[in-house]
Amino acid sequence: MVTIQPVETSSQLEGILELQRRNLRRHLAEAEAAEQGFLIAEYDLAYLEQMHRQHPSVIAVEDGRVVGYALVITREVRNGHPFVASLFDAIDGLSHRGIALADTEYVVVGQLCVDRDHRGQGLVERLYGGFRELLQGRYRCGVTDIARANRRSLKAHQRVGFEVIHEIECQGLVWDVVLWDWSLTER
Repeated sequence: MVTIQPVETSSQLEGILELQRRNLRRHLAEAEAAEQGFLIAEYDLAYLEQMHRQHPSVIAVEDGRVVGYALVITREVRNGHPFVASLFDAIDGLSHRGIALADTEYVVVGQLCVDRDHRGQGLVERLYGGFRELLQGRYRCGVTDIARANRRSLKAHQRVGFEVIHEIECQGLVWDVVLWDWSLTER
């Protein structure tokens, strides 16, 4: 049985890294990346620990193994990774429903990943449900970016409630910036 919970241990952070490594675009065949989705940003244990100290991320665990995760990145750790810093800078230049995001309490989904053997079982929705439950009282919305080539990921995010609000170019790719406005969703 898969349970959804906040990260509690260093071994769980290492489990996130293991799952991340298996799903990085550079480790996948082109056809698999197109069909199953992929990750671009690569984090290290030190940065995950820094993120965790500010706010634990949400994981899906089965038999003690991390099979999915949604990483929580707050403004306090935005400068710990170049790609994340550029994402925060881009988000801070945007507005949503007439409100400047730089003046809004938002949290960034640093990455979402579900193990290949657990896809199609509703884990994206369950991970984001846990993510929102942990953060909704403190933040107005969750924001992230998705490589335009990662169509599977965009569809999964839209099913949960994210909407495309902008596009940016970074690392030679076009990215859709998506926002999930928690003030519009039921608890």
